[in-house]
Amino acid sequence: YKKKLIEVAIPLEAINAASTREKSIRHGHPSTLHLWWARRPLAACRAVLFAQLVDDPSSLPDQFPTPELQDAERKRLFAIIEELVIWENSTNEEVLERARAEIRKSCGGELPPIYDPFSGGGSIPLEAQRLGLPAYGSDLNPVAVMIGKAMIEIPPKFKNQEPIHPGLKDCGFYRNAEGLAEDVKYYGEWMRKKAFKRIGHLYPQVDLPKENGGGKATVIAWIWSRTVPSPDPAFANVHVPITSSFLLSSKKGKEAWIEPLVNKEEKTISYRVHLSGNKEQIAGAKEGTKVGRGNFICLLSNAAIKISYVREQAQNGNLDSKLIAIVAEGHRGRVYLSPTTLHEGIASKAMPLWKPEGRVPSPSHDVDRLPMYGMPTWGDAFSKRQLLGLTTFSELISDVREVIERDAIKNGMSSDSTPLHSGGNGAKAYSEAISIYLAFGVSKLTNLGSMITTWMSDRGALRETFARQAIPMVWDYAEVNFFSNSAGNWSTPIDKICKAIAELPATIDGTIKQLNASEVNFPTSAVISTDPPYYDNIGYADLSDFFFCWLRSALRPVFPNIFGVLATPKEEELIASTYRHGGSENAENFFLNGMSTAIGRMALDTSDDFPATIYYAFKQSEVQSEGISSTGWATFLQAIINAGFSIVGTCVNAGAK
Repeated sequence: YKKKLIEVAIPLEAINAASTREKSIRHGHPSTLHLWWARRPLAACRAVLFAQLVDDPSSLPDQFPTPELQDAERKRLFAIIEELVIWENSTNEEVLERARAEIRKSCGGELPPIYDPFSGGGSIPLEAQRLGLPAYGSDLNPVAVMIGKAMIEIPPKFKNQEPIHPGLKDCGFYRNAEGLAEDVKYYGEWMRKKAFKRIGHLYPQVDLPKENGGGKATVIAWIWSRTVPSPDPAFANVHVPITSSFLLSSKKGKEAWIEPLVNKEEKTISYRVHLSGNKEQIAGAKEGTKVGRGNFICLLSNAAIKISYVREQAQNGNLDSKLIAIVAEGHRGRVYLSPTTLHEGIASKAMPLWKPEGRVPSPSHDVDRLPMYGMPTWGDAFSKRQLLGLTTFSELISDVREVIERDAIKNGMSSDSTPLHSGGNGAKAYSEAISIYLAFGVSKLTNLGSMITTWMSDRGALRETFARQAIPMVWDYAEVNFFSNSAGNWSTPIDKICKAIAELPATIDGTIKQLNASEVNFPTSAVISTDPPYYDNIGYADLSDFFFCWLRSALRPVFPNIFGVLATPKEEELIASTYRHGGSENAENFFLNGMSTAIGRMALDTSDDFPATIYYAFKQSEVQSEGISSTGWATFLQAIINAGFSIVGTCVNAGAK
């Protein structure tokens, strides 16, 4: 057995620095294809795979007989890693080929397949593919499987292919998946035009006042406040706002805030936007109608509105919304305007014919806020206009598939009718491939197009539904205009998806399957590098149902087996979920037994010539007498030992936290 570089030393400082920097890179990064939680940094995956396969100089005494020569050779290999982890080098063929040459040399020219049985966001299979290695992955979660297929399985099928759309082409030569990316962009714009013809009248422009240049302006977002009936009997039939903030912009010199105008005699509340204010006004606006943690005050009577009352009213169907401001695209930036009855009335005219009816798993602490506040289904997380917009784009995906197939045949692509899921690579399969990325566009649009999306006054921008790894309850939300020129519109996710596709390696074929990790049949001589679930840190299945319901609607004809179920698999998901298993002890046992079985399969069926690498992110809990402890980390290590592996080393990748 030849000891590998990772078993002796790796340049952790350079890897950590590159991994940390990668978090701020969005342009062309694969993570912009679709949201997934706790992705491993590509730099770390690339470095670990290289060090996992390349011989340490101490294993080659004939070539490096002395410690000094071994150190020198190790430094040379470190230099390759230090270049390899730099983001800009992820598409640098010269740098990548140097790394591939070292791997081939250590593997005798026979490159081993890499398998990740918990492939999740697909970072490890993608980086294996980038290094020229046969890449395999699997995951139980259908959303993760589709992300993996979109990254490593589909692009190689159509690599170096010119786009088939009938419009003007961007360039004369297309490498890797650039042609695929251009077609996604073209047909994404086709969908935008068709959607606007159908529902554009529900997204009206707004009149700008003279001080803002006059004329018409495109709305960026409509700001709504949740409302409940006043708890005061004198105003019981009046809905009052429960809002966390009336502040629209806290930027110095560009302050904007909402003043609620209360008329107790007429029992009405209206709203006016101010573009300047003193410190007291700004501070008051920042607090909205909140009083302490989770409680509010009635603007008509000053009566307390307790959170228990809000929940009771929500469960009875009495949680409503009121338009309190409009954000528009001005001649010189954001313009904040008072609400109008016209704009509020137009929003109420939206009549969606369908909404996702999947039930939100209410015992899950990651998403249970929705059912708690009268939103038991995923469709309830969207306003009527949001639902109509999203369903319109979703319905257009089946239309665009037909258009793409016709255009592909006209452009000379094979008329073979074999579908993508059966291995096809003709016009039909190509149309289905493009539709997957367009469906990702709809799915990404939901992240900024739900009633959980809020307006950030400090940035003048939208906060995503998944600003963290859970769905919170929000008291005021920003309804984005899907047809504006600002963030949150349809074109933004399509543009990001296209840039990510164009940067994918698309080098050699890869495979991602939907499988339980305990059921994987590993390829002969497979090398394991995997990033398993983190004990109880993230409820992947519960969270991803938010996206699954939209992807299922658009992609069930393309991958009927993957989207044949009503929701993502829950009971088999390998996390320590207390609500599924009836308590923390049962959850820990489920995780330990399941992980031991899954890792046991890896230990028995994979190559003995290379070490397995397993990532694990754990929460550092309280410092006790024995030091820093973590139940999840300890349970996970026990599962590895139970499976028959020997732990030969651990290292900390700070950028992966």
